[in-house]
Amino acid sequence: MLRRIVIVGGGSAGWLTAGLIAAAHRAHRDLRITLIESPDVAPIGVGEGTWPSMRDSLRRIGVGEADFMRACDASFKQGSRFNRWVDGGTQDVYFHPFMLPHGHGEVDVPQHWQARHPDVPFADLVSVQPHLCVRGRAPKQAATPEFASVANYGYHLDAGKFGVFLRQHCVEQLGVAYVADHVSAINTQADGDIASLQTREHGALEGDLFIDCSGMQSLLLGRHFGVPLVSQRHVLFNDSALAVQLPYADPHAPIAAQTSATAQSAGWIWDIGLPTRRGVGHVYASGYISDAQAEAELRTYIAQTGGPEALPPPRKLTFEPGYRERFWHRNCVAIGLSGGFIEPLEASALALVEMAAAMVSDELPATRAAMDIVARRFNDAFRYRWERVIDFLKLHYVLSRRRDSAYWRDHTAADAVPERLAELLTLWRHRAPSRGDFYRLEEVFPPASYQYILYGMGFRSDFSRVARPQEAARADAYFQQAAAMARNMLGALPDNRALIDHIKLHGLPKI
Repeated sequence: MLRRIVIVGGGSAGWLTAGLIAAAHRAHRDLRITLIESPDVAPIGVGEGTWPSMRDSLRRIGVGEADFMRACDASFKQGSRFNRWVDGGTQDVYFHPFMLPHGHGEVDVPQHWQARHPDVPFADLVSVQPHLCVRGRAPKQAATPEFASVANYGYHLDAGKFGVFLRQHCVEQLGVAYVADHVSAINTQADGDIASLQTREHGALEGDLFIDCSGMQSLLLGRHFGVPLVSQRHVLFNDSALAVQLPYADPHAPIAAQTSATAQSAGWIWDIGLPTRRGVGHVYASGYISDAQAEAELRTYIAQTGGPEALPPPRKLTFEPGYRERFWHRNCVAIGLSGGFIEPLEASALALVEMAAAMVSDELPATRAAMDIVARRFNDAFRYRWERVIDFLKLHYVLSRRRDSAYWRDHTAADAVPERLAELLTLWRHRAPSRGDFYRLEEVFPPASYQYILYGMGFRSDFSRVARPQEAARADAYFQQAAAMARNMLGALPDNRALIDHIKLHGLPKI
């Protein structure tokens, strides 16, 4: 019987995994979860954006939303804003909001937008959230209970503080055993399974299932078992980042309600607003631009967006874009960066951690024989999910009309586009992305997300073969309802900073 789970590595991935499994199985008193975290290895700490799914994850773990926001310097995120991705112009802006298009599933929203309101940006017509983001509104009111929403939302957070917050909760409330030590060796059984982890100070830590959350070093799955990384550099070119934390010039400055992604000559710059600072970073492809040039672009952006002239040296990060050939091998499963990383566009990293931890928890094998079956199912599910992430991120690049650098030109080359994405784009020339294109129950990105990117990037479909003129009046009614909702919400919702300040002082109502 599986009774001992050992997680290697802390940070957001390790502690989120520990919390989700421990909370779901707290009634099984014979199950022991141990997390070992090396005091010699600092977490990367730049995964600062989440999806709305994080609200459910935190609720499942059993933490309070107000406690989380106070401890993790968190703010609300309602989607992403893309600047200069289409043609590079100053007016080149579109949104990927977290709310579904109004009327989605009831009428063919893209068809009627394109036929009747093509001069209005797609997201602006069909969703209230671009308007809330532009005006800096919060997604809920002070009287809205914890984790409930008026407009759908995720979070921006301090990743370092998030790991510490989760660790305290997992140890004190969920009974996870914490070992601060360095793994010096991996001991194996005769059949090749991991038997135990040898540590400097605590001897051998035995386990039945080992979860590798050791980050990009992939200590167990990559180094020990030698499961190779499947590179995606030929599809998505970015392999480097420069990150910096910036104070607000005014401590009462507005807090952005979305992640901003501003395209550059060979990459893009993220800009995330927390209550006490901004997190800004330049993600780029080292084959197209030097570190010095990338830093110059980053400094120019910071100066143009009101940042300080005196900057600390940016933190340099490098990564190989790709994912492991297998994620679960023998009695070891990799979650987080140890299983793969592409780039932080659309903040899929923590969402994949949530999905992986939830699947391990939901299908936790009772026996070693069952583990092989669960492993095959897990590998199938996550190979599919990584492929869908790659398709979705590539969509942002392949639709761009920028031709001002080799980076943007090369992204549209046929041999850099996955076959599955090329096929979908062929289909979408005559219809909108739909549920039939994505057949899994739990897709990483739903059809609505593809619609926001596709039509936000200026793609046009020829709907003549699927025209539904009989829906036109209903579609216009939905568009009018969305506009009315936007007006009402703008009048009723506080701004981001005002609500966050209130939460820090007074908390939120419990459900």
